[in-house]
Amino acid sequence: MSDVIEPVSEALIEQAKAALGRRNLVFVGLMGAGKSAVGRMTAAALGVPFIDSDHEIERVSRMTISELFAAYGEEEFRSLEARVIKRLLQSGPRVVSTGGGAYINERTRKHIKRHGLSVWLNAELDVLWERVNKRDSRPLLKTENPKQTLENLMHARYPIYAEADLTVLSRDVKKEVMVEEVLAALATIPKK
Repeated sequence: MSDVIEPVSEALIEQAKAALGRRNLVFVGLMGAGKSAVGRMTAAALGVPFIDSDHEIERVSRMTISELFAAYGEEEFRSLEARVIKRLLQSGPRVVSTGGGAYINERTRKHIKRHGLSVWLNAELDVLWERVNKRDSRPLLKTENPKQTLENLMHARYPIYAEADLTVLSRDVKKEVMVEEVLAALATIPKK
């Protein structure tokens, strides 16, 4: 088997674009699922802008996510996050990657449902842990047992992520494979 990745077919890209229409494609899922990396590449394939909501929050607040959590707590951070995402979804089409807790907020979920299509990158614990355990920038994982915390987040959040319009399994494959699977899932959505 070769490692050569075939480019995504133009036909699939056109089907996905038609299904998306003027809506936004919003990536949801836990930290480490690949929302930013796969989202950026999906946006490039679709020829639409990409925005990472966490980066936008940091830009408008002039603070890092960790600093915001430390200074204001999670509840105030989620309120800011909801306002920023609502603003980001006012125009489209674009691809937006969200922070892991964004979709858990009911207000944010309603904004996403109203102005976009959500795609959950669903990953198993070992995949997520392998991706996040080397970085110290995850405020929710600053606990005595971060892997257990991550597993607890999975149990709490996965039933809510399951409400997303589309689900794609995030696993250890090349990102191009994930992008193609996202586009294929998007292509199945009826045009609006």
